Amino acid sequence: MTQFTIFDETSAPADSKPILRSVKARLGFIPNIMGELAASPSALDAYATLSAVFGRSGLTQIERNVVLLTTDFENNCGYCMAADSTIALNTGLDREIVVAIREGRVIQSDARLEALHQFTRAMVRERGLVERHDIDAFLRAGFTKANVLDVVTGVTLKTMSNYTNHIAETELDDSFAPMAWSKPLLQHAD
Repeated sequence: MTQFTIFDETSAPADSKPILRSVKARLGFIPNIMGELAASPSALDAYATLSAVFGRSGLTQIERNVVLLTTDFENNCGYCMAADSTIALNTGLDREIVVAIREGRVIQSDARLEALHQFTRAMVRERGLVERHDIDAFLRAGFTKANVLDVVTGVTLKTMSNYTNHIAETELDDSFAPMAWSKPLLQHAD
């Protein structure tokens, strides 16, 4: 295990302290991933900034949740899947959809969200080298070319935290523990 210090707003490097104070004011606590990222003020700032930028994208909150959860699944990140599942449920994503993504299944109840789910999966699996038919299917579902780039932004955001959690073996916060997750061994056929 690679040990990473989990900083708080008092122990972090000076340039990380204001960001951690802001996170704590907004959430009521500092998630372990943010405390770890604080070791590098530039990494913490990049993550916080990209998160805010993705929040202003052309995707709805529900759609952003689908992108984040799908990326967590594809990158096999237990920490982020637990955290993002908790947040998704608290911001209105239907539990059935959260469960489908967590289990690697098709979203049966919403064709538009399933198109987003499939496009995000292709984006992560193919490292951005998606096929024209993937983009066409996404656009046919009512998304725009700008939304293609919104998905790239969300995948980038999650890949940063997923990789950090893999390296640091981030301990799950108590707030996210009820949604603890590990990738299913047998995935359902798509």
